[in-house]
Amino acid sequence: MIEPAPLPQVAEAVVPVPHVAPAPLPVRRLGALDVVVATGEEVISRIDAALAERTRLAVAFVNAHCVNVSLADAAYSAVMADMLCLADGVGVDVGSRMLYGEPFPENLNGTDFLPRFLKETRHTLRVGIVGGEPGIADRAAERFGETFPQHRFIAAAHGYFSEGTETDQVLDWIRLSRLDVLLVGIGVPRQELFIARHIGEREAPVSFAVGALLDFTAGKVARAPAFVRRIRVEWVWRLMIEPRRLAKRYLAGNPAFLARIARQRLRK
Repeated sequence: MIEPAPLPQVAEAVVPVPHVAPAPLPVRRLGALDVVVATGEEVISRIDAALAERTRLAVAFVNAHCVNVSLADAAYSAVMADMLCLADGVGVDVGSRMLYGEPFPENLNGTDFLPRFLKETRHTLRVGIVGGEPGIADRAAERFGETFPQHRFIAAAHGYFSEGTETDQVLDWIRLSRLDVLLVGIGVPRQELFIARHIGEREAPVSFAVGALLDFTAGKVARAPAFVRRIRVEWVWRLMIEPRRLAKRYLAGNPAFLARIARQRLRK
């Protein structure tokens, strides 16, 4: 009996799966800024996707002061249009209630959200730190490293550098560090402008404009007690401990913010 010849083996065709960008998160317009309507879990998933793809994602935290700045500084509002803007603080929740009838799903302020992201991300990260007075970035890197030993934290530079040669030196150090994430805490609007002008995939796929986070982490500025944060008046605490620096922002800025949101509501 003649055995039938075996059927020829046909290699299965490998069909490449095209990369599909995630759908944009919904936003609410406050002043000249589009603030995403999302939970912390959704934002962390979006950041993890950018890290996996090594695609650029810049994240900013928007409070009432940022909204005021956006209406006075066209360069700032322009670069924020390309950033993932997260709701930070009671002020933007008040604005959201006035304009849209409800608050944001979560208060995603940087001081709480960044530690949460570092804890929950599925990636092991090299995190660079730029900002603060000399020594602050080093102390923040040390504190972060103690809390999140699964990641590597690198103090790249303090925040007192000028445009030109000094900025070029900071960028050279950032590139040599081969970062996944960069934290920039040099104040609004300078930190957002720095990220927009200088930080791309080559420097760090994901960057955060973190404001005072480095001072809190390094222990230079005391965070408000937990009960103050729970009732959402941390801005009062900050005003008490830094009155000269923050009086204009809060005592003049908060009424100006409410007036601007009221005018935006009338226009709607």
